[in-house]
Amino acid sequence: MGEFVVISGPSGSGKTTLLNIVGGIDFASEGRVLVLDVPIGDYDETFRATFRLTNTGFIFQSYNLISTLTAVENVMFPMQLSGKSSGALREEAMALLKTVGLSDRSSHLPWQLSSGEQQRVAVARAMANDPSIVLADEPTANLDHDSAKIVRELLAELNRRGKTVFVVTHDNDIIGLPGIRHYEMLNGELKVLV
Repeated sequence: MGEFVVISGPSGSGKTTLLNIVGGIDFASEGRVLVLDVPIGDYDETFRATFRLTNTGFIFQSYNLISTLTAVENVMFPMQLSGKSSGALREEAMALLKTVGLSDRSSHLPWQLSSGEQQRVAVARAMANDPSIVLADEPTANLDHDSAKIVRELLAELNRRGKTVFVVTHDNDIIGLPGIRHYEMLNGELKVLV
């Protein structure tokens, strides 16, 4: 069973930087970071990109959906990058959209979706290559109450399925989920809270 780790803290404290270091997007200025027992910062960008693609799924605060791709194509994109055969990609992507309650919106472009729907597409995309770690940066920020609740439930469900979920958030409802490990980031340092 994976962990459910939540990092909270004030803006500018280093939460997103930590998430990006764990995800191999940024480098630690000192020390060594092991992700799945791999010293991720010791490798070049090609290795880190492949590692990210196969082991992590990112949910960005701003969704980062490709504006010219439909919802299903956005979910298919990381699958295509990983070299999966194209035959089953659409079917797999549609199954993921169904999981997040958006199979009826699969042909819509991002601008045709609400913020909550865009974030749910981002959750489906993060799961596209069945990663063992899901990294989420403020996944409920700027969402209405109902959309935020759906995203929180999706994250909890991913964890129940054995995924490690690593969330940076200000959302007290995520912080209050049962079974999480809660840390607070202050001035670049982590403090264990739960």
